[in-house]
Amino acid sequence: MKYWLFKSDAECYSMEDFVLESKQTKSKVPWVGVRNYQARNFMREMGIGDGILFYQSGKIPAVIGVATVSGKVHADMSAQDPKDEHFDPKASLENPIWQCVDISFARKFKNQVTLADIKFRADLCEMLVAQRGGRLSIQPVSKKHFKRVVEVGGK
Repeated sequence: MKYWLFKSDAECYSMEDFVLESKQTKSKVPWVGVRNYQARNFMREMGIGDGILFYQSGKIPAVIGVATVSGKVHADMSAQDPKDEHFDPKASLENPIWQCVDISFARKFKNQVTLADIKFRADLCEMLVAQRGGRLSIQPVSKKHFKRVVEVGGK
């Protein structure tokens, strides 16, 4: 089992959007729109059951909940839809280029774990999200850091 941090801009796709879409799709939500090769490659490494910290950027960037990987990597069809904001004219059925995984909502935290908290805490400050240049929308997280963020977030 591996652990990951998925970033989402609250104005584009909030935790509330994720929860609503999870209910509509009976839990599996394709994490589409990733257009960074390294983040895409991380999704290729994911397995069903991997843990996800749902990080929401915006006015107060914070980890606000937990999700799990619920479907193996597959083509991100938003790249092939000219009407989608994530359209990539180079993507095709034969060469989809961009991929995604399905994720499922697990729970929202009682307490947000802000980026400032992560940077300040000795037990979390080494997370990639706290490092200069740690801007990837998907990044690996150690088991130790995952468990600690969940603990700080509360039930």
